[in-house]
Amino acid sequence: MTRFFLTTAIDYANGDPHIGHAYEKIGADAIARYHRLRGDDVHFLIGMDEHGQKVEQTAAQEGIAPQALVDRLADRFSAMWQRLGISYDQFVRTTDAMHRRGVQALITRILDRNPDDFYEKAYEGWYCVGCEAFKQDAEIADGKCVLHPTRTLEWVEERNWFFRLSRYTDFLRRLLSGNPQFLQPESRRNEMLALIDRGLEDVSASRSRLAWGIPFPKPLSSGEQQTTYVWFEALPNYLTATGFPEQRGPAVWPAQLHIVGKDITRFHTIIWPAMLEAAELPLPARVWGHGFVLFSGERFSKSAGVRLDVDEAIARHGADALRYFLLREVPFDGDGSFTWERFDERYEADLANAWGNLASRVIAMVEKYRAGTVPHGVPDAADAADAEDIARYHAAMDGSRGYLLHEALRHAMACVTRGNEFVQSAAPWVLAKKGDDEALDAVLTSLMRQLARQAVLLAPFMPERAQALWDQIGGPGAVLDQRFHHLKDLDAEGWKVHKGDALFPRDA
Repeated sequence: MTRFFLTTAIDYANGDPHIGHAYEKIGADAIARYHRLRGDDVHFLIGMDEHGQKVEQTAAQEGIAPQALVDRLADRFSAMWQRLGISYDQFVRTTDAMHRRGVQALITRILDRNPDDFYEKAYEGWYCVGCEAFKQDAEIADGKCVLHPTRTLEWVEERNWFFRLSRYTDFLRRLLSGNPQFLQPESRRNEMLALIDRGLEDVSASRSRLAWGIPFPKPLSSGEQQTTYVWFEALPNYLTATGFPEQRGPAVWPAQLHIVGKDITRFHTIIWPAMLEAAELPLPARVWGHGFVLFSGERFSKSAGVRLDVDEAIARHGADALRYFLLREVPFDGDGSFTWERFDERYEADLANAWGNLASRVIAMVEKYRAGTVPHGVPDAADAADAEDIARYHAAMDGSRGYLLHEALRHAMACVTRGNEFVQSAAPWVLAKKGDDEALDAVLTSLMRQLARQAVLLAPFMPERAQALWDQIGGPGAVLDQRFHHLKDLDAEGWKVHKGDALFPRDA
């Protein structure tokens, strides 16, 4: 059994979950479920980033303690992930005692092994509270952070501990150049290589005047005890979740895959690997930097008034329909746009009219012509044609070409299209009228095998609806307990079907 430890970025605790959070979690969940169907030993980690200046300011504005704020938001995020069917195995919070111990142990380890990697420096520069990061000139436009154009940058002057990131320039260049799979898609890797070529600056590892955070293990020469810089303590969550420095957690470091948004790729593929190298710890195997969900071509922004309520989107057609739409419409290696009109179109065309209608017709015919029991049949041309699309589906999902979830869905839905075309070309109702029982049995059984395969292939993307179909066609056990390596031998003969509610009601 292959171990597969995957993570998402931990969500910052300063507002409710938005569509960007949902997109990342849904994509990661599809990958986790896919690997479980492969038979891998999966550990799926998500969580909350709960320290930092922005949290402290938001709590002060609301007149509550920071811990009360993050507790409330953690409940909201976990409730949303439950609604969306996110099958995480562990939910880490940076306010957890285990995380605090692990962060301080990691920094101490770096201090012990490479003490010159930390040094004191008086620093001044523009700080974006939205990003919780200092900004270089290239990241500022019209005096504002390019990622948070409605926020006012703060000029910060203080003396901090700095991490000697520049020392790791050659290491990082070798990592990205010599191991192209470490950072994908290629566009993200090229961006980071260009950043390295422009020259890496050392980064702040601590902050003064900030109470809400983890104390930096070593005081300044002045005796001042500072707080660990929020990014410097957030990134290690992937490691501390394993119980570091002891192996007490349910996961085993290193992770096989980090899934993050393209806007924080620099932190995960420049700063994080350098920290691990400084601590003489293994690196994660891969980082995938996905793009953004746009709304009618614009980036979502609470401050700019461009927003979409995730609860409203779920209520429109159901959680599985939203999962399908986001991963089908928004390429996992780039940006894509959400519109209500397109969501409705995809729901009607792909789910209600294509997959839902196919399932309804086939189950109804098995009930009508064979009293609800799937007859005997042998593999045919439809099985062979499906096998080609299934191979392409795996190539898009298994990491060999990256994680192209939109492509995998396209190939799975090609099997649905083929099933509908087969119904029309084979015309089982004509065969029944002619009394050609042998041909009718072959067609019905072939269609049932197709439905069974579709349920398994689409289960990572629409787990609840896939299980509903699996139940209606009489599949044994749970669809997510199936395994891909058994798919080619799947035989539905003897299954008892029963037509339930429509998988995707047209008036939803």
